[in-house]
Amino acid sequence: MDGYEFQVINTHKGCFLPDQKVVCNLTPKYENFINKLFKPERVSLREHPEITEKLIQDKIAEDPSILGIGDLVLKDKERMQPKAGRLDLLFQDSESGRRYEVEIQLGKTDESHIVRTLEYWDIERKRYPQYDHCAVIIAEDITSRFLNVINLFNGFIPIIAIQVSAFKFDDDIGLVFTKVMDELLLGLVDDDEVEVQQISTNRDYWLKRGSTDTMQLTDKFIDVVNELGYNLQLSYTKVNVRLNKNGQIIPFVIIKPRKRNHIVLTFKTQKSDELDKIIDDNDFDDMGYMTRGSRYRLRIDSEDLTTRKEALKELYLAAEKSFAE
Repeated sequence: MDGYEFQVINTHKGCFLPDQKVVCNLTPKYENFINKLFKPERVSLREHPEITEKLIQDKIAEDPSILGIGDLVLKDKERMQPKAGRLDLLFQDSESGRRYEVEIQLGKTDESHIVRTLEYWDIERKRYPQYDHCAVIIAEDITSRFLNVINLFNGFIPIIAIQVSAFKFDDDIGLVFTKVMDELLLGLVDDDEVEVQQISTNRDYWLKRGSTDTMQLTDKFIDVVNELGYNLQLSYTKVNVRLNKNGQIIPFVIIKPRKRNHIVLTFKTQKSDELDKIIDDNDFDDMGYMTRGSRYRLRIDSEDLTTRKEALKELYLAAEKSFAE
């Protein structure tokens, strides 16, 4: 195979040494791979004869992870707003509970798009004040003028601006979502029990969203708690996994199975010296106490459920006692 000549770069001085050359034989595999790299053709969604705003809306609803703003659960589509039309999409962050009011526009964003998004955000936050809310604007073309205007009140209104770009790959269209302006985070809120019940699901959902291993950790945790004499069962929602007794949700315990080797165990209760001492003495992986929402959060793995089983029982009883006070 013929060689390829390259100039050697002096990386220490950042200059070329033209008299030095090296011959590097590139493998056929490398050549084949580099030939597959290409610049895709960008297309306009607004001018495309088959793509509609509804189609983009359905794709985001199907897989909200493409927005890149967290682990979101779809709450509603085309949500009716009193005397104000329909909100395209409503999402909720599965861990923090924060809600996202999403409006989509093909082509360039304009004044009506901005006003509509903020109006829907305002309606939703007034209807559900127990949650943090964030407005999300999605458009193909988000101008610097728009960003300058939004930045004037971004400290008062949490808002995210996302630019969607479309690229043609043979007969397929690829979508790329780029966050061009981030929100101002406002903190955690308590989960609303009625809302949790409305989005119930089953174990298969969490086997896909978490993993088989972390669902086994969840099973082991409830077994540990039931050794205290309880007869608790698991309830599954799209937000988290809960414990229930005779169909009634245990309000102070939340379980979040993760993809890898742990679950996030949350105790919703006021901060107490007793709980702090149990966590510190047993070297639990403490994620920090959240003042807003009044909750302890711990990462629990298989070692915790084996070597710290008795400490977990103490923690559960202390949290139950603190919550009841």
